[in-house]
Amino acid sequence: MPRRTEGNLHAPKTADQRRFPSGKTADLGKYSLCEDRGTSVLTHLAEIKCVSTLERFPQIRRTGQAPEKVRRSVELRTAVSPRDVKHYTTDRLREEFLIQNLFVTGQIRLVYSHIDRIITGAAVPVEPITLTAGDELRAEYFCQRRELGVINIGGAGTITVDGEVYSVGYKEAMYIGMGSRDIVFASEDAASPAKFYMNSAPAHRVCPTVLIKPEGTPQEGVVIVKDENKVELGCLEDANHRVICKYILPGQVESCQLEMGMTRLEPGSVWNTMPCHTHDRRMEVYLYFEMPEDAFVMHYMGEPQETRHIVMRNEEAVISPSWSIHSGCGSRAYTFIWGMVGENQDFDDMDGVANQDLR
Repeated sequence: MPRRTEGNLHAPKTADQRRFPSGKTADLGKYSLCEDRGTSVLTHLAEIKCVSTLERFPQIRRTGQAPEKVRRSVELRTAVSPRDVKHYTTDRLREEFLIQNLFVTGQIRLVYSHIDRIITGAAVPVEPITLTAGDELRAEYFCQRRELGVINIGGAGTITVDGEVYSVGYKEAMYIGMGSRDIVFASEDAASPAKFYMNSAPAHRVCPTVLIKPEGTPQEGVVIVKDENKVELGCLEDANHRVICKYILPGQVESCQLEMGMTRLEPGSVWNTMPCHTHDRRMEVYLYFEMPEDAFVMHYMGEPQETRHIVMRNEEAVISPSWSIHSGCGSRAYTFIWGMVGENQDFDDMDGVANQDLR
């Protein structure tokens, strides 16, 4: 292994792997640990400083055991400066912002970002899985100080919140308020499991837990997306004809700061959020889906005059800091889920960027 000296603290350009004695780890820029038969594999190393795994990083889940036994994993990511991002390589850009392998059968996988403390994750239950706080939150239960938005992009499933069971179909959603103690995900058919995509943010008050449906009849505990929150934008001539369906936002589903929704591109259109914008008061996470295996989206990010791109595949998410544009162009039409947290909940609070000003 190459010797690292003081000052040689930069992360490698590609995912680096090193072997350490069992029970040891290192200081990480982005935490990811795998332990198997006496060795630990560590990725994205920054400064090597061997200490006890349980002493230094009790929150890191060991993932070397058989996949079917792993029920929950959490990855931590720190905030970054736009002054640094403009110097990133392709690999480093992907390591910091791209979220892959969220939907793993039988598991809950979470990514905790220090950017506005958003948690992005997914649960794909074969048998019921309970969402727990873990050591990352230092809480008795996940929603003790948090709110949670969930959208199902898989088979039919159920979410049980403090004993009350909600049936959640394809593209149906839930808002789960602060103070909800027991949250259990399940699939109606293990052969076609639900895929529950999640965004969570810190909360300061209790808002009602509700099931959200794009269509249907309102009833107690069930909110139907209002016609005014189904917005058609763009046109085929500009290749950006799309329909925005807003799930969680003021006036429809009450929340502390979380907003979530879904945008579907019409056949023949490939651009989303173009002309693009930033919003300094909020950050955002996108999840792209409904894409065949050979399709991709070129997701554009960065400051308007320092743009970068990330090639994204089906069911991959991307973190967008408040200073960054967030736009995409696909090899064909697709759908994406957006989730925002931050200073306000004004959906139209955007700083538009003219196409001619992009670089």
